[in-house]
Amino acid sequence: MSLLREETALPKPLPVPVEFQLPDGWAPASSESIDAFDVAFAALHPHPDAGFAATITIDEEILASDVSLPDLADEAVQRLKQFAESLQVVDRRGVGPTDTPALVQRVLLTTAVQDELRELVQTQVYVPLASIEDPHTHVVIKLALTATRGQLPEILQEFEDFVRTVRPSTPEGQ
Repeated sequence: MSLLREETALPKPLPVPVEFQLPDGWAPASSESIDAFDVAFAALHPHPDAGFAATITIDEEILASDVSLPDLADEAVQRLKQFAESLQVVDRRGVGPTDTPALVQRVLLTTAVQDELRELVQTQVYVPLASIEDPHTHVVIKLALTATRGQLPEILQEFEDFVRTVRPSTPEGQ
């Protein structure tokens, strides 16, 4: 796994620069794919399942003081409903320390991929961070794994390992 810094790896600048390590074999998606995903960064799994390549995506958004992590998760579900034939939130829970809890949500959806209906699983992780430049500004890093049900058991641990590597960037040499 190699360390990727936001400054060189992400085509869309983020409010809080991040660095991370992709799991072995995963490759950054093309800028056209990233635009289609409407995220800052996307990576593709090297072994598609019946033509569908699992994806890991990264995005961030500034968190308004009146918006909670569950609110963001609800918004994500509403966006997915625009593209899904069916959708079900099967898990949502807080994780991590109580002073800076993260949120994990798992969604089952059926959607058209290359003109074929696919059953997909999306695991979303919402991680709050204080901005380095303005500690009163909070940013949420949004990480997601989208995979077929068949792929999920094989790659879920890779995604969990990836999530643990995501952190704010530090200047070189620190």
